[in-house]
Amino acid sequence: MSEAAVILQFGTSRFLQAHVDLFAEEARAAGQAVPPIVIVQTTRDPERARRLAGFADPAGFPVILRGLRDGARHERTVQVRSVREGLSAAGDWDRLVDLAVGAATHIVSNTGDSGYAIPDADRTPPVHGQVPASFCGMLTELLYRRWQAGRAGVTLLPCELVVRNGDVLRAAIRGLARDQGREAAFLDWLKGECVWANTLVDRIVSEPLHPAGAVAEPYALWAIERQPGLDLPFTHPDIVLTDDLARYERLKLHILNLGHSWLAARWHDGGGAADLTVREALADADTRTALERVMAQEVRPGFAAHGMADEAHAYIATTLERFANPFLDHRLSDIFQGHAAKIDKRVSGFVRWVDTSGETVAMLELRALAEQ
Repeated sequence: MSEAAVILQFGTSRFLQAHVDLFAEEARAAGQAVPPIVIVQTTRDPERARRLAGFADPAGFPVILRGLRDGARHERTVQVRSVREGLSAAGDWDRLVDLAVGAATHIVSNTGDSGYAIPDADRTPPVHGQVPASFCGMLTELLYRRWQAGRAGVTLLPCELVVRNGDVLRAAIRGLARDQGREAAFLDWLKGECVWANTLVDRIVSEPLHPAGAVAEPYALWAIERQPGLDLPFTHPDIVLTDDLARYERLKLHILNLGHSWLAARWHDGGGAADLTVREALADADTRTALERVMAQEVRPGFAAHGMADEAHAYIATTLERFANPFLDHRLSDIFQGHAAKIDKRVSGFVRWVDTSGETVAMLELRALAEQ
């Protein structure tokens, strides 16, 4: 007899603990029947391995939400009990196979910037008992075992910060399965029976707690693109189903991320203190006034050119409140890392997008920043 349904979560990150796991806990508290979460550690990092014991504690782990909400300080702690256990892919592979084949209904992942990378070692099917080296290698093998067992497909909800992450992950898994010489029927099953959701996540998780848990801001968004066959494991006020995921991606990229890079550029050009934070920068009246001017006179008109003035206005207000979070120490030196690539994507990309609208929007400061 197969086990009761579970959600498999690949990634032990503090982000997932304060986002998906927290959402699941709050859905449970609201009376929803939410399958328990089993968290899988895909790496051999000993620090992350120590979290597995925390995930197995029936008392759960704390997530502390701290920040501003409607101008007032907000702080609360949620004891997250939605996670049932933690597994190491390397040490608990047989158990993981059993769950993937017989119990998993949904698979969540957040495996970092290089999470979809596939090493040469995984380009051939693993021999019996061998654990694939990469997340994509593991996922391909687990889904293959499920297909061999004649099971229905699963719903995959990737949370990596990759544009159209569901499409990208599906292409990576099908491509790897093809490279490994897997059956055509399996490739068809991956494409037609599994649901690969495109999603966008947005929450700043500032620090981990030990052995498990996290500190995060109150704001959260999990935007998920609608598609046929999509069945979510739970609902939550901060989960948004949308037919236009790109609008949410634009808001985050060209307001929140653009604002971060604008502040980082100002900090760098002005020779600011090495440990200056976003909150401290915004506490400077001249800096806040200048950022508000850019948002009001350049960013919002740019969104207005694409019919998104009201959405941008609301998101700008929320972003400025998030930047002023009195509990968050987000250093500008960290944001400045990879600055040129970030400017191209966040600022130059915005200018290019606005220019496609056919409207004339000056954006003098942003254009100058894009050309530096």
